Amino acid sequence: MDLLLGIDMGTGSTKGVLVDAAGTVLATETIAHSVDLPRPGWAEVDAENLWWREVCEVSGRLMAAMPDGGRLAAMCVSGVGPCLVLCDADLRPLRPAILYGIDTRATAEIDLLTEEFGRDAILDRAGTLLSSQAVGPKLEWVFRHEPEVFAAAAGWYGSNSYVAAKLTGEYVMDHHTASQCDPLYATRHFDWNRPWAERICRHLPLPRLVWPSEVVGTVRPEAAEATGVPVGTPVVAGAVDAYSEAFSVGVREPGDQMLMYGSTMFLVQVIDSYYSDPTLWTTVGVERGTLALAAGTSTAGSLIGWLQTVTGGAPFDELMADAAAVPPGSEGLLVLPYFAGERTPVFDPRARGVVAGLTLRHGRGHLFRAAYEGIAFGIRQILERFDDAHTGIRTVAVGGGLRSPVWAQAVSDVTGRAQLVPEQAIGASYGDALLAAIGAGLVPSDTDWAKISREIEPNPLTRNLYDDLYETWRELYPATRDQVHRLAGPTTP
Repeated sequence: MDLLLGIDMGTGSTKGVLVDAAGTVLATETIAHSVDLPRPGWAEVDAENLWWREVCEVSGRLMAAMPDGGRLAAMCVSGVGPCLVLCDADLRPLRPAILYGIDTRATAEIDLLTEEFGRDAILDRAGTLLSSQAVGPKLEWVFRHEPEVFAAAAGWYGSNSYVAAKLTGEYVMDHHTASQCDPLYATRHFDWNRPWAERICRHLPLPRLVWPSEVVGTVRPEAAEATGVPVGTPVVAGAVDAYSEAFSVGVREPGDQMLMYGSTMFLVQVIDSYYSDPTLWTTVGVERGTLALAAGTSTAGSLIGWLQTVTGGAPFDELMADAAAVPPGSEGLLVLPYFAGERTPVFDPRARGVVAGLTLRHGRGHLFRAAYEGIAFGIRQILERFDDAHTGIRTVAVGGGLRSPVWAQAVSDVTGRAQLVPEQAIGASYGDALLAAIGAGLVPSDTDWAKISREIEPNPLTRNLYDDLYETWRELYPATRDQVHRLAGPTTP
């Protein structure tokens, strides 16, 4: 029996799954972890001692669960991204990995590169303006602030391409991840934007580009010893984890959308032709030659967790009961959920949270419901921009946040869109297993393992209420931006 191994290195855990070629799950493993926040605006991970170690542990456990007669046909690893891992010639990380948009250290480099290359030219070539999500400014930051590290580097990687290199020795990057390494990749042309990439990378070679479902190499003896995966097992490239998760739940056709409920919200929509919007990210899709739009907030479940802590740490079910008892609209309370700055669509790391309309009659339940509604208003704002490229036809919801019925229902009510909830909720590692199956030639490239279990319908009775509140909510950020910037203090150097 041919089996597939999928592993995802997420923000809060590393998850693995062992499946057969029909998508049947045989075993799963999870290791929880956290990221390092050594300074304000910094978010890092020890690539070798966290990502690689956990991939080895998860692989070993799942290989031990291999049934009699089973044969591992291929494996695939995805991870958070876009990230920056700088390694020496022996693949030793020279500094902690710099994470995706939650790491905002490179603000000066964003401005420098935008001025050098031109805002309009960047939007035209890369499809996305430079922001804290971009890898190019982070490379420039290391060059300017840690020149000895940059000089010693022999290659640069994302989270999944670093692990692929550890497994196979191959220096590659998947097209999707590369398309998020702005402004190094020409999204319109599915290739490196070589003049800019060579300027920013300097002596560092550009990785060989591959598609997420391509086999990049096979497991080397030293990697086999560390992981328990047999020598010679094909390794498939993988992608950024949010896109692997979208792939796992059948978000494959133009107009398909994924809403990922997690510590932050992440949104993906497949589009049918090249389109760029300065408030969104234009990327390459998971499948060969496809394109997608993406967006991400800076808080979501993390805001709810913070509220849970500061209101006394009551059990989650109790808090949800409180929130459910509050009527839609939270009796005039609005929350701007920019408690960690904001990514799309405002791209403002110095944005701050705002609670508007608070009175003595509001209680804990009002705060929780208003926070969920504030997150939902942000989702509506993003989806309206998605519609400018390709009207959303089918919305699939995933992520741990779905265990809050208040949150999921608020998103449907505020956006007016039904959400399909898949039967299989394992996440990106399940998509990795499917990519491995496709890469190994076990299943056709159009194979879809996703099955929908339920649908969250919008409540038409709340539509007018939320339309009115949305207009007020949209006014909060521009009305308070200057004040919260002053409160935030000067930009961190």
